[in-house]
Amino acid sequence: MDKVRRILVYVCKERAAPRRAQFVQSVTGHFTDSGEDEVEVSCTLEKNQFILYKGDRGRGVPLKRPAFCPIKHLSATDAAAIPLDIQQRGVDVGVAILLQTANQRVLLTRRAKELRIFPNVWVPPGGHVELDETLLGAGLRELHEETGLKLEPEQVSPTVLGLWESVFPPMLSRGLPQRHHVVVYMLLHSSLTHLQLQPSLRPSPAEVSACLWADSRLVRAIVSAVDGDDASVQLDDLPSSISVSQVSADGALTESSMPLAVFTSRAPASGPDVERVSTGTKFALELWLRSLDVPDL
Repeated sequence: MDKVRRILVYVCKERAAPRRAQFVQSVTGHFTDSGEDEVEVSCTLEKNQFILYKGDRGRGVPLKRPAFCPIKHLSATDAAAIPLDIQQRGVDVGVAILLQTANQRVLLTRRAKELRIFPNVWVPPGGHVELDETLLGAGLRELHEETGLKLEPEQVSPTVLGLWESVFPPMLSRGLPQRHHVVVYMLLHSSLTHLQLQPSLRPSPAEVSACLWADSRLVRAIVSAVDGDDASVQLDDLPSSISVSQVSADGALTESSMPLAVFTSRAPASGPDVERVSTGTKFALELWLRSLDVPDL
């Protein structure tokens, strides 16, 4: 098992020493005794260990899992059927960057269809945290590698919006868990508008197949399409198609339009997945909308 190259999640309660979270253990469930899917925690990255703990109430960030989280519903029989090398992986740490422009848009990217995990799904730029990186450093590196946008740490004031417990496949109906992450969603503000940033986009076609600068109206529609729910979607008189930048095999961008329905699609309970905004991204975008309602101090 690879014990060296990955940053893993550690959990602790009360004054106990941190211990490594197990692959088949729900990290969210570790901090609640009543089955809730959201809990407030504090986090720190120390000596290549991402440590989660219950801090002072009101000073942490939300940690959430979907109600259909496979780890939450994993039976002892299912857990025993997971290959040993996967069981021994632990819980990986990822970071995703919500880049907010000066005119209050955020950058979303569609994962390349060739990727093994969540192909063709819309997410913010992001990826794994590497050894000896900070969360911000990892986020800025992934932002640059995936989109070509290069920001320096001194140019941004990062805010951790929340943590998402992500499992792939996302539902037991699609197979036993193969990957288990806690994703740190980090908000960064740019002093430039999306029109000023657009010429600097140089997406990696191996990872990104399309890009979108989403405004708050579109984001509200996206987050209203709650996965696992059948409530109506808040369309707010949005047009039936959305402008996106398609990424060609050589990395060139071409403007095109996509049906709004793609962005308000829900994760299907069974069968093949569909092109959609990921469940964790909806969680982060909802937190972003809330941040817009807070006046500058």
